[in-house]
Amino acid sequence: MKIKNGISLYKYAKTIIPGGTTLFSKRSELHLPNKWPAYFNKSKKINVWDLKGNKYLDMFCAVGTSILGYNNERINKSVLENINKGNMTTLNCPEEVLLAKQIIKHHRWASMAKFTRGGGEANALAIRIARSNTKNKNVAFCGYHGWHDWYLSANINSKKNLDQHLMSGLNFDGIPSNLKNTSFPFPYNDFPYLLKLIKKKNIGVIKMEVMRNIKPLDNYLQKVRKICNQKKIILIFDECTSGYRQNMGGIHLKFKVSPDMAIFGKALGSGYAINAIIGKSEIMKKAENTFISSSFWGERIGYTAALSSIKEFKRLKVFKKIDSNGKFIKSLWLNLSKKYSLPIKVMGTNAIPSFEFSNNHAQRKTYLTQEMLKNKILATNLIYVTIFHNRDNIKKYIKVLDKVFFNISKKKIKYILKSKLCFKPIKRIN
Repeated sequence: MKIKNGISLYKYAKTIIPGGTTLFSKRSELHLPNKWPAYFNKSKKINVWDLKGNKYLDMFCAVGTSILGYNNERINKSVLENINKGNMTTLNCPEEVLLAKQIIKHHRWASMAKFTRGGGEANALAIRIARSNTKNKNVAFCGYHGWHDWYLSANINSKKNLDQHLMSGLNFDGIPSNLKNTSFPFPYNDFPYLLKLIKKKNIGVIKMEVMRNIKPLDNYLQKVRKICNQKKIILIFDECTSGYRQNMGGIHLKFKVSPDMAIFGKALGSGYAINAIIGKSEIMKKAENTFISSSFWGERIGYTAALSSIKEFKRLKVFKKIDSNGKFIKSLWLNLSKKYSLPIKVMGTNAIPSFEFSNNHAQRKTYLTQEMLKNKILATNLIYVTIFHNRDNIKKYIKVLDKVFFNISKKKIKYILKSKLCFKPIKRIN
């Protein structure tokens, strides 16, 4: 077939792929409906080229999978060397063992590891293992933890249950009705609410993101850990997004709180598919008694990429650079807000900063993306910071954003918005 551009290809894709693309976060409707270029031809550092050869500065960076930038030469070299040796055989690849040893070394509280390719399946695997260790099978959760039945079943009770954890009104079509009353959401930093939930619903597993948008208050994480010890509840920290982004390992290490299990992905593989589930041996050993397996969990590309990435994290002192870049971005956002008397709420860690407009957020976010795209910048109100989001690239981005804020402050949006509004904004309770 003849491909004109990404927009036309996406329209065609929607006729043969449900939703147009496998990854929900890459749907054009989330960014700029009918205008988003949708597909890339090549990439390097934080630049991508679309199907027509247009070069863009990427401030979103693949939903947080590439903190070392796109198409990293050192990572690619290590991967290609092993591909040339052979990727899949009847026997196992040694890199699986080497990566398990490395990640456990970063987390002294853990002693065993298992691996998957995607974060959703890693979360589902962790729930399976945790449930096999406790008589009480009900799960309390906070934050986003993938697409599997155990998670979406929370909306069977009420379509509003996941509103603040992912998106509002998510449909539970296809979820068995007997999963009703097995998974229950709780708000971040509200410890009294969690206590009531534990007592009322016989909770056996607690799964949560350590931190995303707001910091834990009043020793919140320590309190969660303590109640889990008292009630013999298995505590899982989902660090698919936060792990290996602001320090070597999980962000929970910074708060000096250890879970019973933890999950890592995204940044770990530098754009290659790999997710890790680690935990205490007495818990993880139950994975031998329940059937957990997948053919392609045994290929060596993801393991190789992760091992190479960890070396690069150390060599480049990645985490200091990312923290500095993110902090700089936040300060510039606040300066623009003050300059144009345009109220915004700045959130997130320095590694994943975001902001929300106090009024008409969806409209203003759509306009922001539209104007950025005109200037060959892929951007929304959230940035997954990489080592290549340096001062020069940030200044290019801010120069355009300054004009956006000015136009919004002068109430010009409704006259110059050339797209439908972006899809319902994604919200994360923590």
